[in-house]
Amino acid sequence: MTLIDLYSILPAATLIVWALFLLLANFWFSKRQPVWTPILAGAGLLASLVVSIFFTGKPMAGFGGFILVDGFSNFLTPLFAVTGIFAIGLAYDYLRRMGIQRGEYYTLLLFSISGMMLMASAGDLIIVFLALELLSIPLYVLSGFAHPRVDSQESALKYFLLGTFASGFFLFGTSLVFGAARTTNLTDILAIVSSGEADTMLLLIGSALMLAGFGFKIAAVPFHSWTPDVYQGAPSPVAAFMSVGAKAAGFAALIRVFSMIFPSLAAELTPIFWALAALTMVVGNVVAIAQTNLKRMLAYSSIAHAGYLLMAFVPFGDAVTRSNSVASALFYLTVYALASLGAWAVLIGMEGEDNQGTEISDLAGLGKTSPLSAAAMTVFMLSFTGIPLTLGFWGKFYLFRTAIEGGFVTLAVIGLITSLASAFYYLRVVVKMYFQEGQPEFHWNFWTSSVAIFTALALVVFSFMPGSLFDLALRSMLTGS
Repeated sequence: MTLIDLYSILPAATLIVWALFLLLANFWFSKRQPVWTPILAGAGLLASLVVSIFFTGKPMAGFGGFILVDGFSNFLTPLFAVTGIFAIGLAYDYLRRMGIQRGEYYTLLLFSISGMMLMASAGDLIIVFLALELLSIPLYVLSGFAHPRVDSQESALKYFLLGTFASGFFLFGTSLVFGAARTTNLTDILAIVSSGEADTMLLLIGSALMLAGFGFKIAAVPFHSWTPDVYQGAPSPVAAFMSVGAKAAGFAALIRVFSMIFPSLAAELTPIFWALAALTMVVGNVVAIAQTNLKRMLAYSSIAHAGYLLMAFVPFGDAVTRSNSVASALFYLTVYALASLGAWAVLIGMEGEDNQGTEISDLAGLGKTSPLSAAAMTVFMLSFTGIPLTLGFWGKFYLFRTAIEGGFVTLAVIGLITSLASAFYYLRVVVKMYFQEGQPEFHWNFWTSSVAIFTALALVVFSFMPGSLFDLALRSMLTGS
C-alpha cells in the first residue's frame, strides 16, 4: 500500500479505527460517565472532517483506481461528517429520555458514516457494493434500537428485508455490467463503452437493475414503500440521520456510477429518469397531504425531495448541462440536509414516550410556549416549500433551471406544480403552531435546540449568498477539485 492509497481512504479509515476504539472505550464509560461516549464519537467525526479537508484536497486514485478522490468526494465527505455530528447532537438527550441510552449507538453511527464516505469515493462497482453494505447494516440495527418497542422492531425488520432485496438487485445489475464490459472499474467501463466494445443491451439491463437498488436507498417511487413505516417506527434521531445521510450517500453513488455509463445510454435511460422524477414528486407530495403524523409527513416529504433531486439526472446525458446538473444536485442535497435535520430536531424536542407528541395537531400553540422552536420550524417548512428568503428557494431554482436548459420544460412545470401542492401540508404546520390553541410540551435540550437554531440560521443567511455555495458545488465536478 502506497502513501497515495492511504491518503485516498484516510477519512473513512480514521472513522473506522475510531469506531473500534469507541467500542472498547464504551465498556468503561457506559456505566460511569455515559456522556463521554457521544463526546468521543463527535471527536472522531471532527478528526475525520479535518482529515478530509487538509489531507485529501488533491485529486488522486488509490488502490489501482478502486478509490477516487476528486472534487466530488471532497464536497460530500465533509458533508457526511457534519451530518454525523448533528446526528449525535440529536441523539444524546433523546436516548437518555427514552431510556435506550447505549454506547453501541454511536459506534454503529460511525461505521455507517464511513460507508457513506467510501461510497462517495468509489471508483469500482465492487467498492460501491461494499460501501453500500457498510452503510446499510448498522442502519438495520439502529432502526430497531428502541427495543422492545414493537414498532421499532417492525421498522428494523422491514428495512432489513427490503434493503437486502435491493442489494440483490444492485449485485445482479453489477454482474450484468461486468458481463457487458468485462470489468467493474468505472473508468475502464467508460473507456470500453466509448470504444463501442461493450454489449449495449446487457449494459442497459444491468444499469436498470442497479438503478432499482439505488432507488431503494434514495426512496424513489416505486421503491419507497418502506420509508414511512421505518421513519415512524425507528428512533427519531435514526430517522433524521437516514433522511439525510442515507439519501445523500445513495445519490452520491448514483451520480458517481451514472456519470460514467449514463452519457452513452442517455437515449435509453433519460425517459426512465424522467418518469421516476415525475412519479416521485407527484406521489410524495400528494400522499403527504393526507398525513396527520409529523414523522410520516416528513417521510413522504423525503420521498418528494428525492423526486426533485432526480430532476438533475434527466438532462445528464448532455455534456453541456452535465456540470450544472451535478452542481444543482449537490447544492440541493446540502439545502435539504439543513432543513431536514432542523425539522427533525424540533420533532425530537416535541416527542415523548411511545411516539407521543408526534402528531401534527400536537404542535398547536407551540408559537406561544416555545417561540424559538416554532420560528425555526417555520423556516424549515418555508425552505421545504421553496419560498424566497430561504435557501430552499434557490435549491429548487437551480434544479428547475437545469431541467429547462436541458429542454425538459414539462418536467420543470410538474416540479413547480408539486411544489405549490406541498405548500398545503408544510404551511399547515405553521398554521397549527401560531393560529391554534394548545399547550405542547417541548423538551428543551442544548444540543437538540442548537441543531435547530444553527440550521435555521444557515438556511436564512446563505439565502442571501447562494452563488458562493453553488460555485463550490460547481467546482466539485468529477473531473477535478
